[in-house]
Amino acid sequence: MKKIHYQLGFGNHFSTEAMVGALPQGQNSPQKLPYDLFTEQLSGASFTTSRKQNLHTWLYRRYPSVLHSDFQPYIAEKWVATSNSPQPPASPTQMRWDPLPYSAEPVDFIDGMITYAYHGDVSQKTGARAMLYAINQSMSTRFFYNSDGELLIVPQEGGLHLRTELGLLDISPGEIAVIPRGIKFQVQLHSSQARGYVCENYGQPFQLPELGPIGANGLANPRDFLVPVAFFEDVQADLTLLTKFQDHFWETKIQHSPLSVAAWHGNYVPYKYDLARFNCINTVSFDHPDPSIFTVLTAPSALPGIANVDFVIFPPRWMVAEHTFRPPYFHRNIMSEFMGLIQGEYDAKVSGFLPFGVSLHNSMSAHGPDKAAFDQATHATLVPKYYKNTLAFMFESYYVWRQTAFALNSPLRQSDYLDCWKGLKIVTK
Repeated sequence: MKKIHYQLGFGNHFSTEAMVGALPQGQNSPQKLPYDLFTEQLSGASFTTSRKQNLHTWLYRRYPSVLHSDFQPYIAEKWVATSNSPQPPASPTQMRWDPLPYSAEPVDFIDGMITYAYHGDVSQKTGARAMLYAINQSMSTRFFYNSDGELLIVPQEGGLHLRTELGLLDISPGEIAVIPRGIKFQVQLHSSQARGYVCENYGQPFQLPELGPIGANGLANPRDFLVPVAFFEDVQADLTLLTKFQDHFWETKIQHSPLSVAAWHGNYVPYKYDLARFNCINTVSFDHPDPSIFTVLTAPSALPGIANVDFVIFPPRWMVAEHTFRPPYFHRNIMSEFMGLIQGEYDAKVSGFLPFGVSLHNSMSAHGPDKAAFDQATHATLVPKYYKNTLAFMFESYYVWRQTAFALNSPLRQSDYLDCWKGLKIVTK
């Protein structure tokens, strides 16, 4: 596969061209562009948003985006199940699911997406959706853009080749990618199949969390984020463009590839990040800092300091706390936790929580280490220990995750999950 080139940084204003001279100098929209290109601005924030938060990119493309037929309804029932049928009320019961199997039928990124939990209101641009994908087919003649929100993609098995309007991104397990609202793209497989997790964020875009007393360094560093360089293809063919709009899917016919952007500049861009570059902050004395110290990205809500969604990871790291119960202690949070496992074992669950599995602990529902993890931790000799083969994450939200009917009724849901806490008691040795 051809080597892909990237630009460095998070939140920067980038400039790139795939054809020499395609990027205009001195003004954004000249009267006439070279190569018979069209000017198009993509805005990811309101026009009057502050300069610091304003998101927009100027595109210089071979074919303008208005060239398409009428949109017609398209059924993607597992992705937008919450819109097409009545859904049960949110449950406070702690839940866990086994890994989602691959389909025997060919399914791509659109048809292979299944919603497990959601909250908020797409029409009000608040909330999010937590999903899993298990796919075995590349998108070849179909392209997609999401009008409702941005997509945070977390591969668990198999790599993805993301072909976007602004350039190419390759991601593998242990990496993530974010595709902003409205950007057209196509997902192709590195091998025969792939699976992973997706957060569809309807609210404010993901950003780096503030560091506060941590200071200037730590957690995810801006320079470690990668942004594509311009990629251009001039393909004329019978193609399909899909969009998700107000929680329904639509499709239209186009006669050209939407990846015809010869140059662009701006700060509204797709990006990727290697989770191995996350710089963990942790205690070197006793007790636990809150899990917010593991936040990679946060999508703020309208309430200061309150997240619509936090993306939190638990990567390989040293544990050195003295006189301390080291796994996550038993807790009840106002925050609701949708959790997945990318690899290895999560330290609070000795068995039952598998890679590509899911657990959900909603607001104020008690949870914590299972009995086996508790017994081990209360009698362990406390020496410095490196957690090596592990990578778990959470889509954590101030708002309650509502389970879909699929998730509640799925045979993958572990009916005996609550048994993992049975028999908990202090045993003195």
